[in-house]
Amino acid sequence: CTDFVGRGTKNIKMKLSLLFTFLAAVSAFTTGPKASKSTTALNMAKYKSALQYVPCITLDQLPAPGSATSGVAGGLAVCIAVDQSGSVYALGDKCPPINQPLSFGKVADGCISDPVLGTKFDLKTGEVVGKWCPGGIGAIIGGAFSPEGVPVFPVKQSKGAIEVQVDVNAKFNFEANFWSGVLDAQGKADGKYY
Repeated sequence: CTDFVGRGTKNIKMKLSLLFTFLAAVSAFTTGPKASKSTTALNMAKYKSALQYVPCITLDQLPAPGSATSGVAGGLAVCIAVDQSGSVYALGDKCPPINQPLSFGKVADGCISDPVLGTKFDLKTGEVVGKWCPGGIGAIIGGAFSPEGVPVFPVKQSKGAIEVQVDVNAKFNFEANFWSGVLDAQGKADGKYY
């Protein structure tokens, strides 16, 4: 009879331990993330945002309708695309998810196509149009990433160039977060060249 009572106690203890393990696992995956505000130097912009029109490409570098080219504006890689009607658009020149140049893509029907994975991006909004990563290797790679658009920038023609409105301090803020110290890529702790 003692053996029977002992097994009953073990059974209850085992069931309780399984219940608590299950509850701990469920609570680990169902509780929302706690909001936190960090004030570390890594999260703080050192330079105030400054939107300005800056030259990106000259007018003679402007691509033919239905194509695109790359340029640099304020230190940012920019894709300049021209649709069939001759309208000019500026988008970020890095295609998600693997950052190949968008400027190698084809322009048609208000979109530009990723030259490798086949995703189409709206010229006006930068949002994904249609299926995410539909072509070839994109079907394999795209499944590992959530659909993501590309940034778009206001564009205008001025002084023999295509100008793009960008935050001219974006590159400085990005680079300000790089570590600078004994093993600095330039050899000096202050980040300057010898």
